[in-house]
Amino acid sequence: MGKIIAISNQKGGVGKTTTAINVATGLAYANRKVLLVDFDMQGNASQGLSALKGEGQPTVYSVLMEKFPIEKALIHIEESGVDILPANISLAGADLMMDKIGHGKERLLKEALDPLRDRYDYILIDCPPSLGLLNTNALTAADSVLIPVQCEYYALEGVTQLLITIRIVQQTSNPDLKIEGILMTMSDIRTRLSVEVSQEVRQTFGKLVYENSIPRNVKLSEAPSRGLSIFEYDKRSKGAEAYKELCEEIIQRNGGR
Repeated sequence: MGKIIAISNQKGGVGKTTTAINVATGLAYANRKVLLVDFDMQGNASQGLSALKGEGQPTVYSVLMEKFPIEKALIHIEESGVDILPANISLAGADLMMDKIGHGKERLLKEALDPLRDRYDYILIDCPPSLGLLNTNALTAADSVLIPVQCEYYALEGVTQLLITIRIVQQTSNPDLKIEGILMTMSDIRTRLSVEVSQEVRQTFGKLVYENSIPRNVKLSEAPSRGLSIFEYDKRSKGAEAYKELCEEIIQRNGGR
């Protein structure tokens, strides 16, 4: 049975979607079967993997709110072997529509993904950078949460807010939800700030923090504009090497699955 990991931080600009795209692709390159669920109304993960095909394309919104068959909404990315359930701006209205459903509104994504668990080793959810029913749905569907944290001041603030949300979800809809790991992103060991923030996060959260961190890297910023992961765009870059090592660490933490 595949593991569902939500990639989440309620603070924007921390490398969440970059991590979702490149962890999904890195795991696929490591011969794991991977589904990436774009659950952000901006659809950046879908754009970053060239998964948006035009008007009328079924998306995660179609699956959840219009009962479109999920298998027919999946897009296979030939270059990397990743499957993606895409999103676009139509997801923006889902919060309001979900709120009208009443009982079970926080379990819509879980019910859609559960039948796919046996088909994948990992299902990754790129969460929206906000509170609300979309985020609650993602955390209810997930087994664990991977938290990207940018090496900057106030880094712990976003983590603290997310931990409060995780506790609420544990108490209401998903008591088994765990923290998969905390990932330091946009790291630059040449600056005192980056080093101090990384040390503070590691002192606070200990072994929950991944040994590997993601450096500031121009290639990582350029790759999405070409609709490619870092592995197709420049597999020799420092960004590609960092995500490769992170994926190896994720696999190791999960007993080699």
